[in-house]
Amino acid sequence: MTEHNLPSEAPIAGSEVDTLLGSLERQRAIFAWKCGGLDSTGLRTTHPPSTLTLGGLVKHLALVEDEYFTRRLLGAELGTPWNAVDWDSDPNWEWHSAADDTPAQLYGLWQDAVERSRAAVAGVLTEGGLDQLAQFKTSRGESPSLRRIIIDLIEEYGRHAGHADLIRETVDGLTGEDPPR
Repeated sequence: MTEHNLPSEAPIAGSEVDTLLGSLERQRAIFAWKCGGLDSTGLRTTHPPSTLTLGGLVKHLALVEDEYFTRRLLGAELGTPWNAVDWDSDPNWEWHSAADDTPAQLYGLWQDAVERSRAAVAGVLTEGGLDQLAQFKTSRGESPSLRRIIIDLIEEYGRHAGHADLIRETVDGLTGEDPPR
């Protein structure tokens, strides 16, 4: 989770697809930088009074990647570890179970989810554009477009990158807006 070879900005005058995906990749890179390179202790550190940890954020965003791009966009079932969780009895499982995972497990889980998401988006884009509807239907029978799903992920990463920023500063003083080039 320490690769930062992604552009620091979305294209300044790119297509809609390139701009949205560039923005999502930027948020992923910032998140990876804020959470990367830590040991178990660092990943379990909190910023009181919050109980959020960087490890919990990593695992949560791995779930979000799979939920939105695998289940909602493609209509596929979630794989391991998500399919073995009793979400009704423990709806916040990913947040607290991260404390039991090694850094390699957490980083690998997130990186694998991101790769599946990139592949899902690339596949859907070959079949159509951002207007393509997801397999998922809301309670009103509506399906979000790929555009909406990407925007939802940009928002999710933006929110959690802010959390990660505060927690990481608590861990080792790391601050800044962008990963080093």
